[in-house]
Amino acid sequence: MMRHTCLEHRFVQHIPDTISPGILYISMEYGTAVHSCCCGCGEEVVTPFTPTDWKMTFDGETVSVYPSIGNWSLACRSHYVINRDRIIEAGPWTDSQVEAERRRDREAKACYYGTTASCDDVSDLASRPSVDPVPSGFLRSLWRWVWGRSA
Repeated sequence: MMRHTCLEHRFVQHIPDTISPGILYISMEYGTAVHSCCCGCGEEVVTPFTPTDWKMTFDGETVSVYPSIGNWSLACRSHYVINRDRIIEAGPWTDSQVEAERRRDREAKACYYGTTASCDDVSDLASRPSVDPVPSGFLRSLWRWVWGRSA
């Protein structure tokens, strides 16, 4: 269960030394966002905005971050989406799902930064999750309602 159900976004030039829970600090100059993990564990979560990492959308009022944030290296292993400043808890991933995503991420970075000779279209790799991030049952229905997409 997520302790924070929404984040207040703040556009800043520099990320503060001490971050407050419930705040998503966004530095466009440095192409990154930082927040305290939404589960409430207090760990700092960094989401860099790059062609192979996260994307941020600002609609003039709210912020969304895509893809989901999976804190697999933290003890909490929380997994959630930031959609229009709201936190949507996503299902847990198995160790094999996490490893598959890490392989996909390495491949996308190698393709984009030119360290491999053969790769698919990097835009496809960067946006393609290695596993279906959409949960099943009630959460799948909620996901469709929130994201407005068929799943």
